[in-house]
Amino acid sequence: MSAFKKQIDGTHYSKLKIQPTEYIIANKLPYIEGNVIKYVTRHRDKGKHKDIEKAIHYLQMLLEKYE
Repeated sequence: MSAFKKQIDGTHYSKLKIQPTEYIIANKLPYIEGNVIKYVTRHRDKGKHKDIEKAIHYLQMLLEKYE
């Protein structure tokens, strides 16, 4: 079984058509942008508002990178 088809702890990624990690790798996204994708994708099924806060935090880091 492919590691991309397996999920440890929960189903918040495995029920998606494409895993966030697959999307991130295919599009060669950097770490910070990849984390934004990850947290926004899973927020409804896992961390709720905490995942949105995490995504915002990573977006703030991304903004600082360009200041």
